[in-house]
Amino acid sequence: MDLELTEEQQMIVDMTRSMLEEHSPIAVVREMEDDPKGYPDVLWKQMGELGLNGLLIPESHGGGGQTLLEGALVYEELGRAMAPTPHFVSCVMSAGVLLEAGSEDQKAEWLPRIASGDAILTPAWLEPERSCGEAGVALAARAEGDGTVLSGRKRSVPFASSATRLVVLARTEEGVDLFLVDPNAKGVTMKQLLSQGREPHYQIDFEDVRVSAKDRIGAGGTGWTTWDKVMHRGIILLAASAIGGADRCLMETVEYAKERVQFDKPLGAFQALAHYMADASTNIEGGRVLVQEAAWNDAQGRSIRRFAPMAKLFCCETYRETTRVCAQIWGGVAFTIEYDQQMFFRRAKHLQLSWWDTPYLEELIAADVLD
Repeated sequence: MDLELTEEQQMIVDMTRSMLEEHSPIAVVREMEDDPKGYPDVLWKQMGELGLNGLLIPESHGGGGQTLLEGALVYEELGRAMAPTPHFVSCVMSAGVLLEAGSEDQKAEWLPRIASGDAILTPAWLEPERSCGEAGVALAARAEGDGTVLSGRKRSVPFASSATRLVVLARTEEGVDLFLVDPNAKGVTMKQLLSQGREPHYQIDFEDVRVSAKDRIGAGGTGWTTWDKVMHRGIILLAASAIGGADRCLMETVEYAKERVQFDKPLGAFQALAHYMADASTNIEGGRVLVQEAAWNDAQGRSIRRFAPMAKLFCCETYRETTRVCAQIWGGVAFTIEYDQQMFFRRAKHLQLSWWDTPYLEELIAADVLD
């Protein structure tokens, strides 16, 4: 594996960072916290115009046709900026589901619109008081005529208020299936929930919501297989995002430790604090390599069954631990709203708990190691 970026990859990194510095400064991130929509139109439009929304979508469907390695580079920058955007739920997870199991008509209808940013799709996956595994999907989907009727509740559905369609995981007689559902359909109601990461999450209730046969994604009973495969690719990007956030948090703390003077010398001159920052820097570099190894294996067509969970497990733990250590170095001000450190701290924990949490990732790794 060559860790040196190509000229094109470096251009993607530079372009993404420059765009985020202009359209997603910390003031914009703060403004979007707990906002019902959760992202600024100007940022989303710019990402579409630069081709970032369609980065992982094939050129035949209006995308850029890049690999997960380029995606990881972009996501490290998104994490560094704490960018408020529905990119992951729409351009990674929903687009990934359609690419993996969608019909040709579904791909033709939705993938170009996702790539341009004209349409936002988001998964409705988790349910109250249930696990994040296959057994946790219990929302009922019963056959009725030539369609399906959905009844039940989903929680923590990101950016649902802006969604053109929901990608709903539901349980049929055959197993778990995937459906495209109009959020404005009769019987669909939603309520905003507050989240630790402050992006918009919604509780969605489905009361006898009818879905036509053409909006079923994939063959009957194959929904979880599709979801599991797309999730393995998606969590590599979240791991990259965690590394980006941890790196920025540490760099800001390093600068603070150089300037803040206590007992006639800067904080960074105290050995204990210096060692904290050295450990954090080491873990961040290790996490970055693990992310790139996982993404590279996917790009080469190799298995990521072990690397993907490892990457998210290690990188999210690194993010959380880095923000904890940095908060100690900053002192009490790190937990005040006026300072940015608390934003990294909250997002680190939210990301660690989201999209397969620590226990589930450990089970996946253990199952692969023990075969």
